[in-house]
Order: sequence, then C-alpha cells, then structure tokens
Amino acid sequence: MRSAPTILHLDMDAFFAQAEQASKPSLRGKAVVVGGLGPRGVVATASYEARVYGVHSAMPMAQARRLAPNAAYLVPRFGFYRSISEQVMGLLRALSPLVEPLSLDEAFVDLEAGGAASDAESARLAGARLRADIRAVTGLTGSVGLAASKMLAKIASERAKPDGLVLIEPGTERALLGPLSVRTLPGVGPATGDHLRRAGIHTVDELAEAGEDELVRLLGKAHGHALYGMALAHDERPVVAERETKSVSVEDTYDIDIHDRLRVGLEVQRLADRCVGRLRGAGLSGRTIVLKVRRYDFSTLTRSETLRGPTDDPAVVREAAARLLDSVDTTGGVRLLGVGVSGLADYTQEDLFAQAAGGAAESPEAEPVDEPAPEPAEPAERHWSAGHDVRHSEHGHGWVQGSGVGRVTVRFETPQSAPGRIRTFRVDDPALEPADPLPLVRRRPAEATEPAAEAEADTAATPGTGTAGAPGTTGAAGPPGGGTALGVG
Repeated sequence: MRSAPTILHLDMDAFFAQAEQASKPSLRGKAVVVGGLGPRGVVATASYEARVYGVHSAMPMAQARRLAPNAAYLVPRFGFYRSISEQVMGLLRALSPLVEPLSLDEAFVDLEAGGAASDAESARLAGARLRADIRAVTGLTGSVGLAASKMLAKIASERAKPDGLVLIEPGTERALLGPLSVRTLPGVGPATGDHLRRAGIHTVDELAEAGEDELVRLLGKAHGHALYGMALAHDERPVVAERETKSVSVEDTYDIDIHDRLRVGLEVQRLADRCVGRLRGAGLSGRTIVLKVRRYDFSTLTRSETLRGPTDDPAVVREAAARLLDSVDTTGGVRLLGVGVSGLADYTQEDLFAQAAGGAAESPEAEPVDEPAPEPAEPAERHWSAGHDVRHSEHGHGWVQGSGVGRVTVRFETPQSAPGRIRTFRVDDPALEPADPLPLVRRRPAEATEPAAEAEADTAATPGTGTAGAPGTTGAAGPPGGGTALGVG
C-alpha cells in the first residue's frame, strides 16, 4: 500500500435526484424519487429528503410511494445525467490520466500518477479544489474520499456524504476498519455477510481475528484469502483507466405479465435489435448470445449459445435468441426479458472472411423495390413522462408534473428562475412540444478559467461535512480545505 493518501474516490451525492432538484427550483429541499413509475418500477435514486422516510435505491416504487406519498416521482432523464457526468469526468481527467469510472456518478482517481498530489496536504487541496470545480461547472455537489488504497478511499467518501471530504491518514487504517461491519468490505454482499454472521463474525476486527485459514475454510481459497487481506487493510488494486467491457445487454420489465407466446417472441426480437444497436455503437461484436427470462413466480432462467465467430449482425442475434427462447417454458407468464452478447471482440467473423479474400469482394448494391405506399395511420396519443422537459409556444420552458385522462400538467420554470406556475393542457395541444434540458449553470465566457481559484477559496471558507465519531476524528469544523481527517492518535 502507498505511504500517502493519493487515491481519490468521488461519489456524486444522490446524483439523479440532485440533478432534478437543480434543474427544477420548485423541488429544491423537497423529497424527490427518480425511477420507473410503473407498477413494477424500482427506485434509481432518492434525494436525501426522501431517504428520511426510508426510501432508498433498488426499492420497489410501490413501497416508496407508501413511505413517502408526497414526494415528487420522476422518470429518469439519462441523456441529461450523462451530459453532466461527462463534465465531471473531464474535471477528473484534468487531475490525472488514471481515472477509473465505476458509473455515471462515481470514479477513482490516482492523484500521484497525474502529479496532482504526493502527500496528505497536497491530496487534501486537490480534493477540495475538485469539489469546488464540480460545483462551479455543474452546480452539483460531490463527496470525496482520500486514502492510500481504493477500498479505503471508497469508505472515506461514504463517510463524507453528503457534500464533504474525508481523508484517512496512513497508519490509522486498521483502527478505523476494526469496529466496522464486515459488509463494509468489497465483495461482502448479503449472502457472504449472512454466512459470516452464522459463524459469529460481525465486524472487521472479528474477521481478522478469525485468521486466514478459517476464512478460507468458510469462503473458499480465493475469497477467503482476499477478504483476510482487506481485513488487515491490505488493498493493492491499482486504478485502471480503461475497464474492459465484458458484455452488452438490454432488458425490460413488464407492468403486466406477458402470457402470449407470440408477444414474448416479438419482445425478444425487439430486445435483440436494441442489443445489437448498443453493440455497434461501441464498435464491438460478440460470440455468445444470452437470453434472460424472469417468470411470473420470480424464477429467473438464463440460456446461452456460443457462435463460431463474433458477430454484430442483428439477424444472427435475433435467430440465436429465438432458438434460446424455444427451450424456455413461458406458460405461466413472463415479467422480464433480456438479451445480451458476451465474448466481445472489436471485429466480426465477416471481417475475417474479407481479410482472407484479400478484401476484393464487395457487397452488390441492392436493387430498388417498388413498395406500396403505407396507409396513413391514426396519430398515436402523445406520451408525457413525469419530470421531462417541454416547451410551450406561449409560456416557455417547463417540465411535466404528471399526465392522464387526456391532460398533461406542466410547471414552467428553469434552473435559474424562481419556482414557476402550473398549467394544464390537452395531451395533443399543438403549442406544447418536448424540449432538451437546459444547462444547470449559466456561465459567461470570462468565467471559463475562474472556477478553480474562486471555488477553492469558497471551499476553505465553508467546511465540508466529514463524518465525526470515528476514533481520532477532528472536530466538527474540520481541517482546512473543507474536509475531515480520519486517524487514530
């Protein structure tokens, strides 16, 4: 392990919900829940105001509504979140070439590799400057953990939430980890946690006291050995800039179980096309086609077929998925379907054939075929998703609060405005159109190079919310730079 806390872990605070609050002034300081709003939807993110009521990620949306009936429930805007994530990741890459994204809102950074830090003080300053730059560029907050290893940096960022910075001093790791639950360690999920609990092991200290031989006996050689090392605060995993994609997949959960076999087949074909679209978008192909089916009784079946060579041909993927579906009994109904491709490569079987032929063969152009003009279809009723952006020709920019029975309710406001007024329209009102999200921060050209210096000064004046209560933590005001140092004296 390193002798300086130069590994940084950033976690944006309740990212999706915070982005929605920032873009909708009327929701600031209020409970916001983002996720699927159907009967089988789940919570993607809950704001800290919603978490007070017990709402959390991965909770069924129906349960969340019972716990927090007055919260705002919104459909995710992934394109909007991705655009903010790209801004944040750009700030991280300005610190170091070694940035390991874990998701849209979470990443590790090796500060030493970029020359951004070499000791505790310079690491703290880099973390404080990053938090301030994120706020200046995106208008959002993120929590930062700094430590000598990835495991400890992530634990530190959890303790820093929300909107804080926590640094774990080298040499204090064992004392910090000891009283924590075994579930704190990477790789200890519910099943492993229950297994250890039945063996009388609840804390990291008890894990270390059990010894490596006992953990290997309980969990197997690889897992037992790795867990024992982590209990002793040993974590040599490097920050990896490029994480290899292992598979590409798509899946859908249905509000009502699908019983019609023909409909199931059509859904699988549609998912196969979507999966190939993602595959081609990433410039990849794959050899193994995977079908996932969750039935009415929650039993989940997976079937796979490995082809002779990698492909990104939608017809090939559709046919393989259809063959896999033939081996699955869907009589009782299907609640979820998924299609994936693994065994990825950056070439296809057709590429190899072309290389073998010297690239001489070219595909003949298809002859045009006269097709009868399609009959005009009845226009479908427009669907307005809660939380999504709209623009009205008279009232300007707003967002959908809800829709139903032929009506859509819109609140007209922007990220820089005061809370706006609410109006209701017909769903087919020609003056109302979908709109792109507005930027959260309105910046003048002269400000382009200013946020870092100004924000650093703001951070020094406004301490973060580092967690107190651990052995040897500093006082509530925290050290300079807006953070808290965790250590044992």
